[in-house]
Amino acid sequence: MKTALMTLALLLAGTAFAHGPDGDKHEETSAVGSGGLARLPDGSVQVPKLAQRRMAIRTVLAAESEAAATLQLPGRVIADPNASGQVQSAHGGRIEAGPRGLPLPGQKVQAGEVLAWVRHHAEPYAYAAQQAQRSELQAARLLAESRLKRLESLEGTVPRKDIEAARVELASLAAREKGVAESISAREALRAPISGVVARSELKVGAIVESRELLVEVVDPARWIIEATSTDAALASRIAGARLAEPGGAELQVLGAARVLRDGVLPINFRIRSKADAALSQGQSVGVIVQLSDKRKGVRLPSAAVVRGTANEAVVWVKTGAERYRPAPVQTQPLDDSTVLVTQGLAAGQRVVIQGAALVAQIR
Repeated sequence: MKTALMTLALLLAGTAFAHGPDGDKHEETSAVGSGGLARLPDGSVQVPKLAQRRMAIRTVLAAESEAAATLQLPGRVIADPNASGQVQSAHGGRIEAGPRGLPLPGQKVQAGEVLAWVRHHAEPYAYAAQQAQRSELQAARLLAESRLKRLESLEGTVPRKDIEAARVELASLAAREKGVAESISAREALRAPISGVVARSELKVGAIVESRELLVEVVDPARWIIEATSTDAALASRIAGARLAEPGGAELQVLGAARVLRDGVLPINFRIRSKADAALSQGQSVGVIVQLSDKRKGVRLPSAAVVRGTANEAVVWVKTGAERYRPAPVQTQPLDDSTVLVTQGLAAGQRVVIQGAALVAQIR
């Protein structure tokens, strides 16, 4: 009799453990995956307390505040025209190495430094004409030298003005011969236009280059210009501040906007206030966050609090219970490289996940 009663008690205990005191509710809980993490049919997720600690989830109460309206504009890095220069050949020819060899990208140069030489070459007909002219001038110079020697030997019997005229004629012929000889073997010095860094070089020893061909570009990386574009022609007058849209983005100073549209957009130029030359390169695409004079209300949150939902929409995770979180679609605008302003979709007083939101979004 005692054995039967004990067996019945164990069966009842087993049934209670399997179904729980409220039957179906415990069945739903038992369907939760490993560790109790699960995404529920309404889109919310269940995260047990132990899992919350392991995922280092942190939340804050949303508080409404006012901040300057911001926009993110596409931009690119360009060289300051007052701190950059191009090296070109005026006539073209064959490249020869300079005193320090050919310049390499990244090499520092000084203004006026000879980077390379261009040995000019003429067409065969022009070269032959120059050689013939040189020979004629050489013969005329030799005759003038002989005539001057004869006149100098007869000094006192011939007028002095004839001797002086012969000397002048000889000097003129010698200068003309020298000029023609130098033109035959002339070379052009390619000099650095500014002090800076070689951005690119197309020089190779022995290469034939044409006139006006871009051979070397020298820039000063401490004076980059950021060129952003916008379709709003009046945007420049409303900008109160700007910075690069990257971690630790440098502050920018507005230089002004163009007055002519280019491909349907208006270029706006900024100068970098802080030294960020090591992280930027000419032609690099960057984002520019501009702060406007307009004010907007919303909730300030760290950028990490905003993640992508199942429909690739921007969402934040709101804590609705001790172990329950639900996604809330929001509209945001960046304030700086690490903060955003939620303008729609979030009310003050709601508890928002600011750390671990990406891990919560991965729960399936």
